[in-house]
Amino acid sequence: AIADADIAATHAGLMQQSQSDLDSLKLHAAHVLHALDPTLEPKGPGSGYGVKRAAAGALEHIHLAAKSAGASPNVQTHAMHVAGSLGNVAAWNDQAIATAQKIRAARTAAEAAALVTELVAQTHSIAKGIDANHDGAIGWHTGEGGLAQAHAHMNLMMKGEGL
Repeated sequence: AIADADIAATHAGLMQQSQSDLDSLKLHAAHVLHALDPTLEPKGPGSGYGVKRAAAGALEHIHLAAKSAGASPNVQTHAMHVAGSLGNVAAWNDQAIATAQKIRAARTAAEAAALVTELVAQTHSIAKGIDANHDGAIGWHTGEGGLAQAHAHMNLMMKGEGL
């Protein structure tokens, strides 16, 4: 998920360099789609697995870990934090997919370019999260945590378990 999110963010960023070239905007939008959900765009520079599938699988497994017999309080606590961040990722992923599809459907470069800033913000949020409450930090809570926060809390969980 992290690697594909980075690819999506990179290609969204590349769109900022060619906002007057409709073909380039559509090409990079296709690359973003491939990284987010390769069932929608089978070719591109992503892994072929996609953020959508990877985040959904991670969310399923973190819930299973938290509910397993003998799950420690450490696992239960950090599972909640990881799940919160992955829930954000899933929502932002769907939004970014919709934006990338609008770019691909655009008839003019100006129409597509008007959506680039939105797609850049969405893919950045997926990868890095966002300080939605403006407290100077990005937490795991709804609307804030992205894959970086999910990863950080997985590391805290593993450290707490002596792994």
